Order: sequence, then structure tokens, then C-alpha cells
Amino acid sequence: MEKGEQVPELFQSLFREHYPGVARKLFALTGDYAASEDLAQEVFLRLYRNPPDRLEAVGAWLHRVLTRLGYDYLRQRSSGKTLMEKESARIAAAEGTVPSGETEAIREWEKGVVRRLLKKLTDRDRTALLLREEGYSYEEIASRLEVNPKIVGTLLARAEARLKKKYDQEEEPHNGGRDEADRRGAGF
Repeated sequence: MEKGEQVPELFQSLFREHYPGVARKLFALTGDYAASEDLAQEVFLRLYRNPPDRLEAVGAWLHRVLTRLGYDYLRQRSSGKTLMEKESARIAAAEGTVPSGETEAIREWEKGVVRRLLKKLTDRDRTALLLREEGYSYEEIASRLEVNPKIVGTLLARAEARLKKKYDQEEEPHNGGRDEADRRGAGF
């Protein structure tokens, strides 16, 4: 009976200590306050029902579960607004202005290009770039990708270089056969 009484106390202690960080990370991942609160509750429900073997590693366990739940939520929501659309709407709301039709058309075209290019990257590169864009630290990115934190900077630089290369390859057929030097020489 004594052990059963300690579990809720331990759970309450872990909840009070880790809930703010879990909810904050989920909000950074989803951009949706209500969804992040719901997902944070699900994370702690899973902790209560099926705690990790080593409670001293509960922070890493919580991060892994919250990341998986967050990405599951984003995949389910992908038929609706994407992260890029949500960010554009957030920026427009913050500025208090409505973008012109031309600006909106350019944004939609750019988002389509970025989505297409991201799909061409490996899962590891895409995840690393998206996590960095969402504001995750190198340590958090390393944990999610299950790599040494010391290589995250190099991993991100290489992923960015591959994204740029994919962009350049996609743009090449559209430049009328001219190379970079020709475009610079012509004032482009």
C-alpha cells in the first residue's frame, strides 16, 4: 500500500517539474496552443500508465514521447494547414495587414517549392532542418535524431547544402540554358 501511495506523489512531482517544458516544446512544434496542451496531457498519461525503467532518464523519455506525439499530430493535420501556412498567417496577424493577392500568390509558390524540395531530402536532413526552424536546440535535435550533439552543426550545414543543391538543380532547367556567370553578367 505504501508503494502505491508513493507512485502518485512521484508522478505529481515529475508532472510539476516537466510539464511546462513539455507543453512549451509541443507548442513550438505544433504552433497550436490548445493542441500542445492536449498533447502534453497525453505525454503524461503515457508516463503514468507506462513509466520508463530508469526514472533518472525521464527527461529524455518525455522528449522522445512528446516528439513522436507532436509529429503524429502534424501528420494527421497535414491535410489542413501546413506549418508554413500557419507561420504566414501568424506573421500577417502580427503585422495587422492582409497581404496582397500578388504577395500571397508568391508565398504559395515559394511554399510549394520548399515543400517539394524538403520531400526530396532524406528523413534525417528534413527532420534536422525542420527542428532547427522550429527553434529546437542542438541538444534537442541530437536527441531526436539519436546522434552525438557535437555533429549537429555539421549535420545541419550539410542538410542545408543539399537543400540548396536541390534548389539549384530544380532552377537549372528554368534559366534558359544560361549558367550563373551568364546571369550575373547580364545583370540578373
